[in-house]
Amino acid sequence: MKVLMVGASGKYAGLVVPELKKRGVTIRALIRSEDKALAALKQGADETALGDLNDGESLRKAARGVDGVFHINPAFAPNEAELGIAMVHAAMASGVTKLVFSGVIHPSISRMINHASKLPVEEALYESGLIFTVLQPTMFMQTLANGWREVLRHGSFSLPYSREAKASYVDYRDVAEAAALALTSSKLDYGTFELSAEGMANRIELTRMMSEAVGRTIQAEEADYDHWAQVTHIPEGPVREGLRRMFADYDQFGFPGGNALVLRTILDREPRTLRDFINELATADQGHADL
Repeated sequence: MKVLMVGASGKYAGLVVPELKKRGVTIRALIRSEDKALAALKQGADETALGDLNDGESLRKAARGVDGVFHINPAFAPNEAELGIAMVHAAMASGVTKLVFSGVIHPSISRMINHASKLPVEEALYESGLIFTVLQPTMFMQTLANGWREVLRHGSFSLPYSREAKASYVDYRDVAEAAALALTSSKLDYGTFELSAEGMANRIELTRMMSEAVGRTIQAEEADYDHWAQVTHIPEGPVREGLRRMFADYDQFGFPGGNALVLRTILDREPRTLRDFINELATADQGHADL
């Protein structure tokens, strides 16, 4: 089987690559520029195809000769919905059989543009005639790794919304396994699946787990959004404004979810837990410190 992958060299979608390779899949990575080719090949892709989600002809060319497509949208792109629809249409035009879309949990939350923009892509898939699987993961545990060293350095975990807001999480490695199963078997054909680990946690509970994992106190704090965006190098523009709206929504409503039934059933095992992920971060950090 040959699969065209969007995001093959990315830190999230790239986790799908080893799961596909385990199952003997040949991976063609979609790259926007030739300088990304080496990164995709190092990640495990077998070949690359130059293409741009804004250029339908390039997508049709990239999709020729593949059996399936794995697609994930670039979040907060001003025309995110159109980019996803373009990939669906390219797959249809190129004779692709199956498309797996990694979207987001609760795409009906219209206040958050990174959620609402997934709905038109889902609609396009349902009308495409393709064998489809829509994966709707909740917040990625991997986002906790982004600022882990800063958490350890300052002894605090700070984000620009209420520390009491509860959120659901999923390890994207579990999503990646589900994506690989969807592409290489019929188990998930024509299904739309919310993917979450069990339960929800707020930042106070998260820092309690972090404190236990590292053996010292980590404080839960709240940050001003503009200051947080500046120190985390979020550029001015659609991404910064999209995140502002997303965090404002979290501040008011949290990020509900936490029902693991679907993911547990798909994987035929318990999903990875937040505590396990945080312990893994702490163990990896200790291993680096010992070098």
